[in-house]
Amino acid sequence: MSSAAKCSTTGRTEHAALTEPLAVGVHAVEKAALTGAEAPLVVGCGPVGLAVIAALRLKGARPIVAADFSPKRRELAVKMGADIVVDPAHESAYAKLAVGKRAVIFECVGVPGLIQQVFEQAPRDARIIVAGVCMEPDTIEPMFAIFKELSLQFVLAYTPEEFSRSLHLLAEGKVDAGALITSKVGLDGVKEAFEALANPERHTKILVEPWR
Repeated sequence: MSSAAKCSTTGRTEHAALTEPLAVGVHAVEKAALTGAEAPLVVGCGPVGLAVIAALRLKGARPIVAADFSPKRRELAVKMGADIVVDPAHESAYAKLAVGKRAVIFECVGVPGLIQQVFEQAPRDARIIVAGVCMEPDTIEPMFAIFKELSLQFVLAYTPEEFSRSLHLLAEGKVDAGALITSKVGLDGVKEAFEALANPERHTKILVEPWR
């Protein structure tokens, strides 16, 4: 096998490791049941948010607005297909939504208070897809959603068909998987890798190679 072929095979193997996180984004977008008349907003550009952005781009949903406090994650959001990126510390992502379309907001953070924040800022008749997994008790004020007639959809994981499709998307190079792999470690580096992932400016996905 030539060196070029070896590099190609290695690249595809590495990218296949991202099938699961990409499938999460594909599933969230499928659950949104887009018709083509929506204005998508992705709140949070971690691995789940980036996967959602990639899936939205493949669906042809434009313009895609993405919001994250991290400059590095906003940079990756553009690589995945976001048309407009916003630092929520300085401006409102909701103000960037396309006029005349129904807002579809993907909450991809999963921390207490985020759903309520979306309730308060979302435009009337928006649809909210909760892809972020919050592991703590949370509180919402339903009247915000009632007055605005918001729709709320929670999603989890993916179907076998979505997993298979995600693998094919990676194999065909339709998603820039390489941009998401920011480091590689052996088994002895796993502990440090988890610690490093806490800093969004340093890493997005760290690939574990047991043979290292």
